[in-house]
Amino acid sequence: MKVSYNWLKDYLDIDLPWQEVSRILTDIGLEVEGEDETESIQGGLRGFVVGEVTYRAQHPNADRLSVTRVNIGDGDDLSIVCGAPNVAQGQKVVVATVGTMIYPKEGDPFKIKKGKLRGEVSEGMICAEDELGLGDDHDGIMVLPETVAVGTLASDYFKVEKDVVFEIGLTPNRSDATCHIGVAKDLAAYLKVNGDGQGVKMPDVSGFKVHNHDLPIEVVVENTKACPRYAGVSIKGVKVGESPDWLKRHLSSIGVAVKNNIVDITNFILHELGQPLHAFDADEIAGNKVIVKNLAQGAKFTTLDEVERELSSEDLMICDGDSKGMCIAGVFGGIKSGVKESTTNIFLESAHFNAVSIRRSAVRHNLRTDASKCFEKGSDPNISLYALKRAALLIQELAGGEIASDIVDIYPEEVQKAEVDVKFSHVNRLIGDELTKEQVREILGAMEIDILSEDGDDFRVAIPTNKVDVTREADVIEEVLRIYGLNRVAVPSRVKSALVYGQHPDSFKVQNVIADTLAANGFNEIMGVSITESRFFKEIYPVDEAELIYINNTSNKHLDVMRPTMLFSGLKAIAHNKNRQNNDLKFFEFGRSYRKKDDKYVEREHLSILLSGRRHPEGWLANDSEEVTFYNLKAFVEKVMARLGLEGYQESDAENGMLAFGAKFHRGPQTLVEFGKVSSKIAKGMDIKGSVFYAEFAWDTILKALRKHKIEFSELNKFPTMRRDLALVVDKGVKFGDVKGIAFKNAKKLIRSVNLFDVFEDESKLGEGKKSYAVSFVFEDNTKVLKGKEVDKVMSKMIASYEKNLSAEIRK
Repeated sequence: MKVSYNWLKDYLDIDLPWQEVSRILTDIGLEVEGEDETESIQGGLRGFVVGEVTYRAQHPNADRLSVTRVNIGDGDDLSIVCGAPNVAQGQKVVVATVGTMIYPKEGDPFKIKKGKLRGEVSEGMICAEDELGLGDDHDGIMVLPETVAVGTLASDYFKVEKDVVFEIGLTPNRSDATCHIGVAKDLAAYLKVNGDGQGVKMPDVSGFKVHNHDLPIEVVVENTKACPRYAGVSIKGVKVGESPDWLKRHLSSIGVAVKNNIVDITNFILHELGQPLHAFDADEIAGNKVIVKNLAQGAKFTTLDEVERELSSEDLMICDGDSKGMCIAGVFGGIKSGVKESTTNIFLESAHFNAVSIRRSAVRHNLRTDASKCFEKGSDPNISLYALKRAALLIQELAGGEIASDIVDIYPEEVQKAEVDVKFSHVNRLIGDELTKEQVREILGAMEIDILSEDGDDFRVAIPTNKVDVTREADVIEEVLRIYGLNRVAVPSRVKSALVYGQHPDSFKVQNVIADTLAANGFNEIMGVSITESRFFKEIYPVDEAELIYINNTSNKHLDVMRPTMLFSGLKAIAHNKNRQNNDLKFFEFGRSYRKKDDKYVEREHLSILLSGRRHPEGWLANDSEEVTFYNLKAFVEKVMARLGLEGYQESDAENGMLAFGAKFHRGPQTLVEFGKVSSKIAKGMDIKGSVFYAEFAWDTILKALRKHKIEFSELNKFPTMRRDLALVVDKGVKFGDVKGIAFKNAKKLIRSVNLFDVFEDESKLGEGKKSYAVSFVFEDNTKVLKGKEVDKVMSKMIASYEKNLSAEIRK
């Protein structure tokens, strides 16, 4: 939010350096994120000076140029070539000296340089109105009154105003500080408590009066929940035109576009009082009646930006007597009912709308206007009439006209000040400093928070209705602390700490360990959006409609469902990269999936891994044509499991319909990870060419498994190991995991590792449907040197088990 220091001075008797004001604002919770020194005329007219034309003659080499000499009061006259037709000897003019920057109304800024024009020396420029930034006239140079002294700085003559605009990072809860007077009140409270500051000078509206009843407008509010208060008044005989300089200067300083006097006044009141107003062309209000209501779902309405919008039945609308929309309440006006150059009669609206209703409409239509932002934070319902009178008086002053109706004020349930009970002792305990009761009373009084009653340590306060966020004792104490000053609270000399036992395992640390492991193996982390397109789960990979969680996303309507799986956000990243010739990809992502089951929302954590493209990057050393395979993915999955220290899991076929084939690691019914090749139908549906391999870890299940995981120290074995190799002829359906499982089952005390080092397939030598596994077994005993007979005995037992359970044949 932008706040002008000069504008603040309209309400405060203050002459502090702007740097000090910036510090105070930050101290009281209105954090200044930036300051911008501005001037009422761009460039501040630096380098411009008043001069007198002492000589003028026709340029010898150009019919449309004049050669002049100009006295600017600092010695020798300047030679200046001028192209204006009205330049003459004896005139007082504004001269841009050499080095001066010119900021024209149109075109880029440029610097005045000494040079020659058609052979004649020119040491400056005699300026027209538009070259000074004072208007649009370029027909000739600007001629000043004869009484102006030569050498007068143009910035002094034209009274260039300097200002500082504060960029305040306004938090959503500060509904009371959405305007200049709101900021001024906070600033005044601080200065009153910490210095000798006075209160805020509120604009006088006592001059408001009704002139006649020639333009009565009936108002009906059908939805009083969305519109708790609606006030309005008619003004006839206005003249729409240009705003005065002071109004344009105020609005321009904070970046508000200047339009015309009526619209500018409504914008001025918004930024002065925090009360959005809307001016309707009264002659466009059918039946002289305003109806505040909701229109039917799908109704069409064209807004000021000439966009036809489809309304929701939840959008509150300001309608005319024919129930035709004139304005999306509190958000944006309509194209027909707004103020135009031809407007002579207006109906001025000052209302209080429900914050939730306004926010939903603003987001739904992607219209985040200054008015909607103000209503979203919670406007003050009890300032509506004051703001209406203030605006009406300004309109009479700047646009003429007469008040042509009584004020209509529909306010069925008046919003009362909230009452909060507070203890003085709690004030000191939460602030961490000793404030006297008198100090607390002074601060509350400066903030217009009335003390209703006081009994010893207890007191009750009434909260102004513009402070919608102050509802609890802690909120009141926070208000006291803001004005007392955070920097006044002494830093304690002792540090108090408590032992805190965190949850085991620390999910954040575990996630970082695995992220580091994957990154070290060439993976890049991606962060997919948790909302995705429902069409993926209708057209590409059907998911039961009852399990999908739909959302109302008005900004991106195609992103309409929470992702039920991590796969598609990863595939979108794969497709995005492949479409940009980045084909060799290793991605991982930590995230969540969302489904609805048995009328309950199920949210699960996952780690996903995706591989696609070549196994190795292009290079002379490696075989860069080899594509990644299922086994490359499996190796990374096993590496993650090993890094987590998880052992004792079983391997079986994957059951995930997204995979063409794959495997899963599990402990009984609990799946730890499922991985394999993504179905070609899904890959094609996502416009991906080539194979994609995908692993999805059930991260929440893994974290639960790690709770029971213990890290134990074991001494390095000082006894040698012994190796045996076997060649097993088995059916093609037999997996190495089955071979490995039988080995550990039969020799779990002695066996250290089982490794598959070759797979051979040849039906002419092995028979139909057969393959040969070459497997190595490493044995060790931590207590003694193993003997060959012991290992042979174990091997015999394993061979018998292979022959019985796998119908294996031992190749010799």
